Amino acid sequence: MGKDKLRKWAENESFDIVFEPPLKEIVEGATFKQNEWGSTVFGNDNPITLELGCGKGEYTLALAKKYPERNFVGVDVKGHRFWRGAKTSIQEGISNVAFLRTRIEFVHHMFGKDEVSEIWLTFSDPQKGNESGTKRITSYHFWERYKRFLKPDGIINIKTDSPLIYKNALEEIKEHGAELLVENGNIYESDISHFPVDIQELLEVKTYYEQIWLAQGDTIKYVQFKLNG
Repeated sequence: MGKDKLRKWAENESFDIVFEPPLKEIVEGATFKQNEWGSTVFGNDNPITLELGCGKGEYTLALAKKYPERNFVGVDVKGHRFWRGAKTSIQEGISNVAFLRTRIEFVHHMFGKDEVSEIWLTFSDPQKGNESGTKRITSYHFWERYKRFLKPDGIINIKTDSPLIYKNALEEIKEHGAELLVENGNIYESDISHFPVDIQELLEVKTYYEQIWLAQGDTIKYVQFKLNG
């Protein structure tokens, strides 16, 4: 194991905005901070947005800076990646952001009923070998988990380079009666002026990996929808 990874894990432990519940206990059914994020982490009752699979945390930070009246939690199993986002948040004094290290399949153990207002799924792994979609965090299989803590009118955003994720999301939205709000198959090479202004601005935030994929000639796709119960 690389020394740099160990250093980042150790530094994460010193950050009061980074949380890592014991995975063994979570797998066995324990919960962590359900319905307590506002009161014990942020000290307010502002709406909470999650970025699931946050990587280095670029979107979590961008959202937190743009919306100081909201709270944001970046979630990823790889703490050495979101170390950068956590460290920057502390250095810049961003008080409405936190990071949670856990596996996404257990995220419903960490958030309670109606505790979350919005979810971002940015450049998730398409899990191409998983035909059923049970490992794809953008799939209906995971939407069922998200329903446990997402408000009835809560919004899910998907930003992806994957044709598979984009296609499946649109198919599952139709199949399961979700409400499609916005969608575009190539946001950087098409007219998105009809999108809400805040969405136009947020779609311009480019993550580290997104810039790599754009350099390779990949197109970036976006879907926004509501589960509607």
